[in-house]
Amino acid sequence: MNATLLRRSSVLAITALAMALGSASATADDIVNNLDTSIDADAEIMPLTVGGSNGTTTLSVNETGTGNNPADGKPGCNLTGQTSLTVSVASTDPTIATVSPSSVTFTSCSATATITVTPVRAGSTTVSLSQTANTTGASFNLTPAAFQVDVSATETNTAPVVEVTGVSTGSTYEYGAVPVAGCSVTDAEDGDSTFAATLSEMTGPLAAFGLGQQTATCTYSDDGNSDGDDVLTATSSATYTIVDTTNPVITFESQAPVANEAGWNNTDVTLTWSCTDNVAVDASASTLSQTITTEGANLGATGTCTDVTGNTASDTQTGIRIDRTAPTLSWVGGPADGDSHYFGAVPAAPTCEAQDTLSGPLDCAVTGYATTVGDHTMVATAHDVAGNSATESRRYSVLAWTLSGFRQPVDMGGTWNSVKGGSTVPLKFTVHAGTTELTDISVVDSFVVKGVACPNTGVTTDDIELVTTGSTSLRYDTTGGQFIQNWQTPKKSGVCYQVTMTTDDGSTISANFTLK
Repeated sequence: MNATLLRRSSVLAITALAMALGSASATADDIVNNLDTSIDADAEIMPLTVGGSNGTTTLSVNETGTGNNPADGKPGCNLTGQTSLTVSVASTDPTIATVSPSSVTFTSCSATATITVTPVRAGSTTVSLSQTANTTGASFNLTPAAFQVDVSATETNTAPVVEVTGVSTGSTYEYGAVPVAGCSVTDAEDGDSTFAATLSEMTGPLAAFGLGQQTATCTYSDDGNSDGDDVLTATSSATYTIVDTTNPVITFESQAPVANEAGWNNTDVTLTWSCTDNVAVDASASTLSQTITTEGANLGATGTCTDVTGNTASDTQTGIRIDRTAPTLSWVGGPADGDSHYFGAVPAAPTCEAQDTLSGPLDCAVTGYATTVGDHTMVATAHDVAGNSATESRRYSVLAWTLSGFRQPVDMGGTWNSVKGGSTVPLKFTVHAGTTELTDISVVDSFVVKGVACPNTGVTTDDIELVTTGSTSLRYDTTGGQFIQNWQTPKKSGVCYQVTMTTDDGSTISANFTLK
C-alpha cells in the first residue's frame, strides 16, 4: 500500500470514530485542537518529515451548554471555581512520532495547552487524549482534540551503523561477572536506538556449566525510504571467553559421633564438609567426608573441594581424640575368686583400680559384694575417659553355721515334748563355724514362740513372747560347752507351741511342745 492510500485510510478511520464519539458526547464541553478553524467530525492531520521540524498544536476548551437548559446539565463553562480537568496525551505509535507533554491540566475554559509532536520515522500515528482526573462533576468530549500525524521519510537513506556494546572480541570474563551484551544503532533517517544482543550457544568442553566461548551478534535493518524501498542492514559481532578462576568454598559441617564431655571418642570418627562454587563443584564431591580409624590424642583430617575447572579449596580439622582400647583393672582386697568363708568371717568388701595409657582412667567400682549365706558374684567395672569399659568377676560362697540342739531334755525330730504348764524348759544348743565353736551370745538373733495346732485337738493358741528373766536369760555354759536359754512355759494346759531359735547367719532349729 502506498503512502497516499495509507493516509486516506487513516483519515477515514479517525473521521468515523470522531463522528461516533461526537454524537454520543455532544452534550459535553469539547476539548479541541487548532489544526484548522472548524470544530467538526473531520479528523485533522499534522504532516511531518523525518529529520524535519517538530509540529505543535494548541488545545483549548469549547463550551457546548448555554442558558438555563444546558445540554450537558451545567450552565456555561464546566470549569468553574477551583475545579480542574486533567488529561493524558499519547501517541498510538511512539516509534513514528512522540508527543509532549504527556499530561495537561485545564483549570478554566480560557486555559490553553501547547503540545509538541516530534517525528521519529516514516508512518502514521494518532495523538489522542484520555481523562485522568475530573473535579467538575460534569463531562467533557475529548474526541475533537484527537488528530493524525503523518510522517514522511526523506528520500535519501543512509546505511545504519551497529556496534556491539558491553563485550569485546578476544576478551576474557569471569563467570558471574560477564557484562551485558547490547547493540547500539546509529541511523540518520530512523534515529539512534539500542537493544539486546543475540547470544550464541556456549562452545567448549565445559559449555554445560556456562564456561567457554560465546558470540554476541547485533543485526539491524532500517526502514528504507518513504516507499519502503532501499532497506539497508548492518551486522556486528564480538566473540569472547567466559572462565572460572575462583576457588570453591569448603565448609566444615559435622563430626559423627560427637566427642564426649571430656573431648574423647571411643569409635571411628567421620568428619564431613560441604562444597559450594559459583559455577559448580565436581558432582561426586559436593559433600565429602573422611573417617579416622586410628587411635591417638591429636588426630586430624583434611577435606578438599574441587570445582569443574580444577580449582580447589581445603580445610583441615585437628584435635580429634580417639581411644578404642578398654582399660585394665586390678582388685584391691575382698574375697578371692572361688573362696568360701563362713558367715561372720567374710573379708571386707573389695575395691578396684582402673589403668589406661591413652585417654586415662576414669573410675572403677565393685558390685555384688554380700556377707549373707549363699553363693555370690562380684563384678568390677572400670571406665576410661573415652568411655571404654572393662569388667572382671569373682565368685565366692558364704557358708552357714552348724547348729546342734536342742539337746536333752528336749527331743527333736518332730517329737512333741509334753511339759507342765508354768514349768521352765532349758533349751540347750551349740553353734559352730566349721570347726570353730562360737560362744558369744550375740550370735543368737532371736527366739520365737509360736502357737500351733495341737496334734490331737487341732486347736491353735496365740503366739507368746519368750520371757527371760534372772537366771533364765540366754547364756553360754562353759562347763557344759553349750548355750542355754531357759523358757518359762505359760501357765496353761491343752495348748501347743513351737519354739524356734535363729542365729545371725539365718540358721534355725525348732522344737514342738504340748502343755499339760
